[in-house]
Amino acid sequence: MKLKYERGKKGNRKCAASAIKESAIAGENVAAASSFFVAGVGASAGGLQALGSFFEAMSDDSGIAFVVIQHLAPDYKSRMAELLGRNTRMPVFKADDRTMIKPNHVYVIPPKKCLTIFNGKLLLTDRDSREGPSLPIDLFFSSLAGERGERAIAIVLSGTGSDGTRGIRRIKEAGGLVMIQEEHSAQFSGMPHSAIATGLADFILPVSDMPLALLKFIKHPLLAEADGRQLHPTGTIMKKIERLIRAKTDIDFSGYKQSTVVLRLERRIIISQVQKPGQYFEYLRQSPQEVTALVNDLLISVTSFFRDREAFKYLREETVPAIFANASKKRSIRIWVPGCATGEEAYSIAILMQEHAATLGEKYEVKIFATDVNKKVIEFAGIGIYPDSIAADVSANLLARYFVKRKNGFQICRRIREQVVFKRHNILKDPPFTRLDLASCRNLLIYLQSPWQRQVLSLLHLALRSEGYLFLGSSETVGEQQNAFEPINVKARIFKKQGATALAT
Repeated sequence: MKLKYERGKKGNRKCAASAIKESAIAGENVAAASSFFVAGVGASAGGLQALGSFFEAMSDDSGIAFVVIQHLAPDYKSRMAELLGRNTRMPVFKADDRTMIKPNHVYVIPPKKCLTIFNGKLLLTDRDSREGPSLPIDLFFSSLAGERGERAIAIVLSGTGSDGTRGIRRIKEAGGLVMIQEEHSAQFSGMPHSAIATGLADFILPVSDMPLALLKFIKHPLLAEADGRQLHPTGTIMKKIERLIRAKTDIDFSGYKQSTVVLRLERRIIISQVQKPGQYFEYLRQSPQEVTALVNDLLISVTSFFRDREAFKYLREETVPAIFANASKKRSIRIWVPGCATGEEAYSIAILMQEHAATLGEKYEVKIFATDVNKKVIEFAGIGIYPDSIAADVSANLLARYFVKRKNGFQICRRIREQVVFKRHNILKDPPFTRLDLASCRNLLIYLQSPWQRQVLSLLHLALRSEGYLFLGSSETVGEQQNAFEPINVKARIFKKQGATALAT
């Protein structure tokens, strides 16, 4: 804000002082607005009954702001705000553009609109049917993840289709809470089933049980305390928990960024409703299911097809043709995707390879090794069935050519699945794949401490051929090893191997 001030003029001095005061108040309001939880509640077919049951059981002074996102026909005269008002004493409003949200209020999406949240305000835009399938729940959840982070809550209720599935991935990645209606209690189980299949749910409950679980979560001492934290990265309990996980799963989290480990460990403590870290350690010792849940949270698998479109555009137009040109004599291409999660990235690269090979009219053997330490996501990826909502990331042409419609989503076609070998592998301890033309290691380094980042980059350098390429995530760089990797496109995070000698770690 620019403030005009002229010496000796009282009016201007008063105006400037007033503006400074108003600016400070506005700053305080923004800070206050970002301190409370915001819950996005997604519902579709059968949603009115589920929403009514939820708000009837929900306290009217929880301190949470609720935003209801429902699929509505463009010509539908919605009375949702009026109907929900009968189930709660909280004020219920139809959302207006640039409405500043408040705790203990309910806001309902109007027909023909898309809704997002930014700086504490609800933003409305017109829905355009020409832009592909309408996924208003995914859209709001994704914006909520960026807006509230740890204080974002995603609730998926009755509905058909898979809207909300992509959005809960963003919520979970940001450290928020995911709550899904138990399938058998939903009038239409499509949306809950799709969301549950991700393995990212913190709670799967009948609607009537959700409010109590939600209140217990937000009132837990770890969230209520002023300092907000009881765990210390180097504390005794942390080390005991890491040793227990290593003994039970053979996964070592000591190389992961400890701030991330602490955050996700605290989430499991709160969800488990134990009061202290020491009690949680004892609970872990007695509950194999909780060990699995904790590991799944620590290895959170958030990815999508063709994630970071501009980066994949450059990969498709420049890097893939260069890889084929380098392989013109040997007619074989080897690719490694470490930390592949649920497989979308490996399949995306396989599709790009298939597309380019078709333009050449020549036969190449393309083999993609996709690895992860999480056995559960590897099994999911190998089957290759994804929710209908991937239509937002995959063009209609690619869907038609490389996917087969199934009852519960889209499955990668056989010829693409046969190119990708999924395998459980720990990049921090197991031998690497070698003679690679491309290593796509995206959004893995950001979770590792600096020494382990250097070790992984050294390993990838060793694994690549002399003309091999490295593809990193949008927030990752080669760090101190710039002499080992030539930047080909810095924005797309694509590098080419330099030098043949092993790098120091």
